[in-house]
Amino acid sequence: MTTVVLADDEALLRKAMAALLPLEGEITVLAEAANGEEAVQATLRHEPDVLVIDLEMPGVDGLGAVAEIHRTRPNQVILMLTRHAKPGVLRKALKLGVQGFVSKSAEPAHITSVITALHEGRRWVDPDVSALAVVDDCPLTDRELDVLRATGNGYSVADIATQLHLAQGTVRNYLSNAMQKTQTQNRHEAARYAREHDWL
Repeated sequence: MTTVVLADDEALLRKAMAALLPLEGEITVLAEAANGEEAVQATLRHEPDVLVIDLEMPGVDGLGAVAEIHRTRPNQVILMLTRHAKPGVLRKALKLGVQGFVSKSAEPAHITSVITALHEGRRWVDPDVSALAVVDDCPLTDRELDVLRATGNGYSVADIATQLHLAQGTVRNYLSNAMQKTQTQNRHEAARYAREHDWL
C-alpha cells in the first residue's frame, strides 16, 4: 500500500483524485492540502510515501513547498502536476529533487501507475511535459528568474535579498541583467515580460 498526501488548490480536482486514486491501485490518501503551506504541514505531519502536488498554487507555490519540505525530509518522494510545463520550470523542479512530472489532464489510472513507479524508486516525466519543457529559449539564469519571480509577487529588493539569502547589491545586479536581457526599463516590466513569455 502506498500512502499519499494530495495538494491542489482546485478543490473539485483534488477531491476527485482523492476518490479515484484508491480505486485504481493500492493507494491510501492520508491528507489533502489546498495550498503550499498546507502541503508542507500535511507532509511533515503524515510523512507519506509520495506527495502529489500541483505546481501552481496561491501563496507558496509547488516549487516553494517542495524546497521547504526537502529541508526537513530530503528523501521525500514527490510527484508534481502541471497544466503546462513552462520552459525552465521542469529543470528547476528536477534540481529541487522532484522525481515525477505529470500533466494534470492525465487519467487517474496513469497518475496511479506513476505514483507506484516513484514509490519503487523510479523517475517519471510525461513525454508531453518534457517535450514542452525542452523548448527553452529563456536567456535568463535561474537566479535572475528567482528575483523576477519575487518581484512579480510584490517583494521589495530588501525582501528579495532576505528571501533568497543574497546581498541587496547582488539582487540589484541580477535585476539589472534581467532588464538588459529583456530590454525593459524597470524590474516590474522585466517580471511582466518574463511571465508573458512563460519563463516564470
